[in-house]
Amino acid sequence: MALSLRFLIFIVINLVISAYAELQRFEHPTKTHQSLSFLVLGDWGRRGDYNQSQVALQMGRIGEKLDIDFVVSTGDNFYEDGLTGENDILGNHDYRGDALAQLSPFLRKIDSRWLCLRSFIVDTELAEIFFMDTTPFVKMYFTDEEGHTYDWRGITSRKAYISHLVKDLDFALRESTAKWKIVIGHHAIRSIGHHGDTQELIKHILPLIKIYDVDFYMNGHDHCLEHISDTESPIQFLTSGAGSKAWRGDVDEVNRDGLKFFYDGQGFMSVELTPTQAQIVFYDVFGQVLHSLNKVKHLHSSI
Repeated sequence: MALSLRFLIFIVINLVISAYAELQRFEHPTKTHQSLSFLVLGDWGRRGDYNQSQVALQMGRIGEKLDIDFVVSTGDNFYEDGLTGENDILGNHDYRGDALAQLSPFLRKIDSRWLCLRSFIVDTELAEIFFMDTTPFVKMYFTDEEGHTYDWRGITSRKAYISHLVKDLDFALRESTAKWKIVIGHHAIRSIGHHGDTQELIKHILPLIKIYDVDFYMNGHDHCLEHISDTESPIQFLTSGAGSKAWRGDVDEVNRDGLKFFYDGQGFMSVELTPTQAQIVFYDVFGQVLHSLNKVKHLHSSI
């Protein structure tokens, strides 16, 4: 990816790490002209296959054009079955294989842009971005592993994990005074793609982001690009999980309430924020604009 080394890659990991505590916070000041810009992609780690390299090339081009601050990954950083160790950088579904390897400081020695944690907050003054490890919310991974092995080290109780993380998010959102609030997880709250809505997140996370006026929920997991407006609040659900293998052709034709845009192919998303406006743009593998939305703070949204 042709981006300067000063750009960080903030990683949403769909894996599990131990420790129940207040969410760790990282400061990332906005530019002098009070703006913030970053790219979002997910489900990408395939050693260049399935157009991954072409997506990366276009991300480099758009990233330079927008003078981005960092890149956000929505998870599934290594296919097919995660890392086998901290020296192994070829693999996937991050919670399979050695989940702890992605958090190893060794990876930052390989590439100083890499910042991979469990759940944490990036405070940019203009926006607060809340990164959530959503995989343990999904009951199926504990009850129907479908032949896969998941690394649940540190999770002695799924119920306790969810309870602690929900409390941490509740506290962080309640205390936030940021102009823009963004929550990022691997799994979708709303999606018409292959995996669809995540009922556990609808139960535990959606009520919080409604109460505390979160502007955007961003995710991967479904290998597509997607924009859904919540029908009961101003929240916008944005899926960017098209970093490599896509074109699944599995679309929910019924659950389309609030659907603004859906694209089954590869691509990525850009986010530009100022104190009064947010602009989101979806791009395909050629860097062509597929869909955009603008949201004006304290005014009506134009979507």
